[in-house]
Amino acid sequence: MSLASADPRDTPDRAAQEKSATAFRTIKEAADELEVPQHVLRFWETRFAQVRPVKRAGGRRYYRPDDIDLLKGIRSLLHGQGYTIKGAQAILREKGLRFVQSVGRGEAEIAAAFPPENDGPEELDAPGIDGLPDDARPVLEAVLDDLYACRSILNDLQRLSDMDASTDEPGPHP
Repeated sequence: MSLASADPRDTPDRAAQEKSATAFRTIKEAADELEVPQHVLRFWETRFAQVRPVKRAGGRRYYRPDDIDLLKGIRSLLHGQGYTIKGAQAILREKGLRFVQSVGRGEAEIAAAFPPENDGPEELDAPGIDGLPDDARPVLEAVLDDLYACRSILNDLQRLSDMDASTDEPGPHP
């Protein structure tokens, strides 16, 4: 038996083994757990001062369990709730690090920045558009109708483009 095959790190089950909840995670392990690419974690480090993984020699990052909870909270704000980077930064400033970590652990919730998408303008019939004068409603409805018309045109163009690509024939070029 060779020494290499006796090494427990070479077993196929290694990837399936779970680390302790208190163990530090490499950037790959953190990215896999959060289901985001590694470069996103590095980008978030530049935008959120609170994200500070331990860095060893050579710049290798190790994320503590609290770092993972914070990153999960940030991911929830950005990807789940629709917040922008600035909006998520504001939540961190206003509510604090512990709150965002609790969002990451699923212990706290925060309202979505944007309501869920709908397929038509019927949601405008809801009462009260805060902070706008009453005469703004018709203007906003007209703008929204124009946007839906633009989306419809773009969808039609996409379908035409997909049909041209599927037939391998050169189609009309706008």
